[in-house]
Amino acid sequence: MYPKNHSLALAVKIVLGVSMSGASLPVDAEDADERTAQHQVAAVPATSNDGIIATVSVSALAIDGPPEHLASTFSLLEGRRLLERTQATLGDTLDGQPGVHSDTFGGGATRPIIRGQTAPRVKVLSDGVSLLDAAAISPDHAITSEPFLLRKVEILRGPATLLYGSGAIGGVVNTLDKKIPTVMPKNGFEGSLAVRGASVSRERAAMAEVTAQATENLAVHAEGAIRDADAYRARGWPESRVDGTQAESGSGSLGLSWIGESGYLGLAYSYRDDGYGLPGHSHEYEGCHPHDSSLHCGGHDHTPGEPDHDHDHEHGGAPTVALLSKRLELRGEINDPFAGIERIRIRTGDTDYRHHELDDGEIATTFRNAGHEARVEVQHAPLLGWRGAVGMQYASNKFSALGEEAFIPTSDSRTLGLFVVEHFELNEAWHFEAGARHEWQRHQPLNDERKRPKFSDTAVSLSAAAIWEVVPEYLLTLSAARSERLPQAQELYARGVHLATNTYECGLVAHPLTCGGAGNNADIRTEISNNVELALRKSTGRLTFGISAFHNQVDNYIHARTLDQYETFRLIKYTQRDATFTGAEAEVSYQLTGNVAVTLFGDHVRARFAGGGNLPRIPATRYGTRLNASAGNHAAELEYYRVDRQDDVAGYEMPTPGYHMLNLTLSYDVPTTSYGSVGYSMYLRGSNLLDQEVWNHASFLANVVPMPGRGVSAGIKVSF
Repeated sequence: MYPKNHSLALAVKIVLGVSMSGASLPVDAEDADERTAQHQVAAVPATSNDGIIATVSVSALAIDGPPEHLASTFSLLEGRRLLERTQATLGDTLDGQPGVHSDTFGGGATRPIIRGQTAPRVKVLSDGVSLLDAAAISPDHAITSEPFLLRKVEILRGPATLLYGSGAIGGVVNTLDKKIPTVMPKNGFEGSLAVRGASVSRERAAMAEVTAQATENLAVHAEGAIRDADAYRARGWPESRVDGTQAESGSGSLGLSWIGESGYLGLAYSYRDDGYGLPGHSHEYEGCHPHDSSLHCGGHDHTPGEPDHDHDHEHGGAPTVALLSKRLELRGEINDPFAGIERIRIRTGDTDYRHHELDDGEIATTFRNAGHEARVEVQHAPLLGWRGAVGMQYASNKFSALGEEAFIPTSDSRTLGLFVVEHFELNEAWHFEAGARHEWQRHQPLNDERKRPKFSDTAVSLSAAAIWEVVPEYLLTLSAARSERLPQAQELYARGVHLATNTYECGLVAHPLTCGGAGNNADIRTEISNNVELALRKSTGRLTFGISAFHNQVDNYIHARTLDQYETFRLIKYTQRDATFTGAEAEVSYQLTGNVAVTLFGDHVRARFAGGGNLPRIPATRYGTRLNASAGNHAAELEYYRVDRQDDVAGYEMPTPGYHMLNLTLSYDVPTTSYGSVGYSMYLRGSNLLDQEVWNHASFLANVVPMPGRGVSAGIKVSF
């Protein structure tokens, strides 16, 4: 309901988050109680549709304080809204958030795109620590986070991204779960069950999670989820379903936590097992090889004019992936440990990751990663008016590939980063923020026949911002960041066929250690992102909005330059060239009545190389409207948006047509009210109701594999 006085106005200050978080976020009673009890950062009161006052927080920002006074732009997805929008993959779940699109690869693997950039410039975290999977290596590698088991997702852009390293220049996606209890469950026991189904892919999914108090200070948590989906249906596809888009997964976790008055320390073991198809994955060009900067494909059987997937059909259908990830996580937090320190947070993650790519049921390539990451954040008490946090992050990865697509040598990569972020309140109208990070990175090929050299370097990133309350409730933020990024092992050392991207890859390291011809050799330089953002926001009252514009000048941008092409197969050389990303995001909401609100939204990004030429796979302009209505426990959302035709394409790309998207969601909620009560949420969602033919320009399969057609999904979650 629309607040009638100042104290109630504070209760809806998260309507747009800092700049773009969208309409007010429904909150389950159990989630509200949990967040209120925890010592969270960047907390501000908020109300749910049920009138429950909860604490909304952004843990990835690492500084206490109302989010509207922090410079970074963020979006939150949680509670009922997360339940209704949960898809099989994280990228699809987040698609549609302001400035966020999805890099799709069938039904089993998608990655989030933030302001035109994706991995390796967008980091996906599990409560502040990298997942340590292989998703950054290739778009057909799944992100090992189960959306069905998440309680909240934070999408972070702006100055605070430097806290997470050079791989976060584009943005950060921080996933939050319940694996490790942080507070005791009310009355000693709580949990939830949920099921979901979708018609377009015949998906069947279920989850269960429970937290129980074992002793006065010990809590245990167990959870699991299973999902099975057939190949999805697409408008205009010649066959009834798109071959290779099937997916299934199973995941589970067991956690144990010691909880005291001042904090907690917990440990969790997680297991994930995926199997999914690789649509459009063709082996016709696997015999292609380079001679200097020329591509030779004379040894394959490809006939000009034949579709690329014929080979796959002759060999029993699309290839598949069998993925297995085992992960051990430690999380701890202590509040007010001694004078001058308000909080110490510890996070570690150890992952043993493996996936096989199977052709005709036989293993063609195996990818492995043994990774460890540790992170410590120390939030200090106010010092000369400054409040903030300092920290350290260490990561090590041993990555290997064996088989037909072993285009990267076995490599040992290590990173050490030191960071600080500080906030200063001059007065009620003016706030300032500053941050810095120094990073050391090393890549070392192991047992490499080509003797590719070790690479080591340092990177420094700096940020600053000013937040001005121009008039009451209207906040203007100007932020600037200079972030350095060092190349990843793939960009340095790649040499070989990469069928997912339909390329033969050559790394930055000089020919002939990789390939590409001596004429394409160049010194390796640090990639430098110079980003400026201006945002205007209002997050209280009937009218709320967030409008931001950004300009990102990237010097020495690492990209895959096409040297030669045979039909649709390309010889690429990782090369550095200056580039710019310019764009805007806007979301404006108006509360028509106490129960009805209308929202207008849109995002746009334009990416070009210096001297001319477009960057590939940049999402097209998107704009639309939402109408939200509620009556008691019932709620409805009607959403329409338009995605324009994308004509600003790279030289080897084809334009993709625009489309209209119409979605409708109906929901019913009964929250838990006391011990022993049971709450439940039910929803029915229709997607792509106009049954449009949709091609995702941001995907490597943009003109090869369409997106799903009209579908209906339904789910129910029971909380106790």
